[in-house]
Amino acid sequence: MNLKHYYWYFKDAVPLRICDDIIKYGNQQKKLLAVTGPYQDKKLSNKEVKDLKKVRDSNIVWLNDPWIYAQIHPYVFNANRNAGWNFQWDWSESCQFTKYGKNQFYDWHNDGWNQPYGEENPDPNLQGKVRKLSVTVSLSDGKDYKGGELEFDFRSQIPKKNKIIKCKEILTKGSLVVFPSFVWHRVCPITKGERYSLVIWNVGRPFQ
Repeated sequence: MNLKHYYWYFKDAVPLRICDDIIKYGNQQKKLLAVTGPYQDKKLSNKEVKDLKKVRDSNIVWLNDPWIYAQIHPYVFNANRNAGWNFQWDWSESCQFTKYGKNQFYDWHNDGWNQPYGEENPDPNLQGKVRKLSVTVSLSDGKDYKGGELEFDFRSQIPKKNKIIKCKEILTKGSLVVFPSFVWHRVCPITKGERYSLVIWNVGRPFQ
C-alpha cells in the first residue's frame, strides 16, 4: 500500500510531568524480557533466549491504565485524520513500556500479524481484529542517550530499493509518532544511557 504520509508526528505533545509519571510507574512494575514472533507465549530455553536477543533485546512492562490512554488517544485520532489514512479502529491493546539500556535494540519488523486475533484471545475486544495504527511515545529526551534511533524503511514506496528515514522529530521528551502498523521500522542499538518509550497498538476490523 502506497501512502502520501507514512508517519505523522507531534512534538512535545505529552507533558513532561506525565512522561516522568509513566517512567516512575513503569519502573515500579515487574519487568519482562521483550519477545517477538515465534518466541511468544512459551517458556524459552537458553538457546532460544540467545537467538531472540539477536533480533530483539529490551525489557518491557505491560500497562493498561485509563489515564495513560487518555493522554495518547487524541493524537491517534488526529494523526489518522490529518495523514489521510482514515483507518477504522475501535480498541487499543495494552501499552508496552520499554526500557532500552546499553547495546539493547529491536531489529527490523512491522507490528502487524498475518491474521486477525482469534477467539482464543482472552480479550474479546481484540478478537477478529488486526493492528492498524502504532504509536511510539518518547518518554526520554534524546540528550539522555546515544544511539536508539527509531528508523523507518518505506520499502513499499520504492520497489527493490530501501528508503531508510530516521524519525528525528520525536527526539525531544514527550514527542510521539503515529504510523500504520504495516510500516517496517527498528530501534537502533543504544550506545550510551537509557531510552524509555511507550508503544500502543490500535486495532480494528480487517481492511476491506
